[in-house]
Amino acid sequence: MTYLTKPKFRHPALEKNDLGFTRRDYEGAISTLCAGCGHDSISAALIQAFYELNIEPHRVAKLSGIGCSSKTPDYFLGQSHGFNSVHGRMPSVLTGANLANRNLIYLGISGDGDSASIGLGQFVHCVRRGVNMVYITENNGVYGLTKGQFSATADRGSKSKAGGTNNDSPIDLVGMALMAGATLVGRSFSGDKGQLVPLIKAAIAHNGPAFIDVISPCVAFNNHPGSTKSFDFVREHNEAVNSLDFIESRAEITVDYAPGSVQDVEQHDGSIIRLHKIHEEYDPTNRVAAMNYLQQHHEKGELATGLLYLDPNPRDMHAFLRTVDTPLNRLGAKELCPGAKALDAINNDYR
Repeated sequence: MTYLTKPKFRHPALEKNDLGFTRRDYEGAISTLCAGCGHDSISAALIQAFYELNIEPHRVAKLSGIGCSSKTPDYFLGQSHGFNSVHGRMPSVLTGANLANRNLIYLGISGDGDSASIGLGQFVHCVRRGVNMVYITENNGVYGLTKGQFSATADRGSKSKAGGTNNDSPIDLVGMALMAGATLVGRSFSGDKGQLVPLIKAAIAHNGPAFIDVISPCVAFNNHPGSTKSFDFVREHNEAVNSLDFIESRAEITVDYAPGSVQDVEQHDGSIIRLHKIHEEYDPTNRVAAMNYLQQHHEKGELATGLLYLDPNPRDMHAFLRTVDTPLNRLGAKELCPGAKALDAINNDYR
């Protein structure tokens, strides 16, 4: 019998963050995914990001749907709130939870099947409503739980492990997130922790719908020659638009960069994402230019990664709906049922 639990004892000299937590405090159960799965690398990046940002685990709500990717929230932030919904329905559950309690940090974990197929409509509406969240898709281009059929994000012409060819056009979740109104959009690779960790940290600090598409090769069914989502293909065709570093507003800003062009993008809370410019023509604050850039490099067979778009002045769903600062789940009957006069005043606003 195998016990998938981690030892309770910890070395007293383990490094701690400002809250007194070790990195182990941000871990979860032992992964049951295939050895070498890119999803486990994403879990490790999430653990590092929350640890370095000094965020108490109980302030985080993790939500997922169905699929290999949707299993991963069990492998990180084990002391956080969690909800595993039905296939493709995670976005609506996350939206409802966010409306009820705006004080939590909402982390939606999904996959290319969960978000690009059965949950495509839910994904688009969650983004366009401006839900304040970090939405991550662990994108491997196949249905890993059902033995490797092409998913909706598989590129046309890509080969399956069984030898079949995908003839359908792919759904680009990054392009859809841009069109739907996401105010922070990024793409990364599970094998590039140096890029992924600061991108996740920026998304956590962002006040609005933040979407990150992470190419995460499936070692069992989609890591072979002919696949456009294999480790080798992504490494050979990765076109990074910027090198990322995340600087918290409360910390002293110290930078040690090689000579080059640098651009600072300040977010709503004063936090700064510092971009070391690799491509002088790329502007991460121009939504239309970002969409054009993605299409140009997709036609070349290249995967544009990094911070692709950032709105420096985002607003979230609560600002649009003009909700009260107090979380709705903490309001009493007096606030929720103010009486006929208050109802008449509300109705007059709509006349």
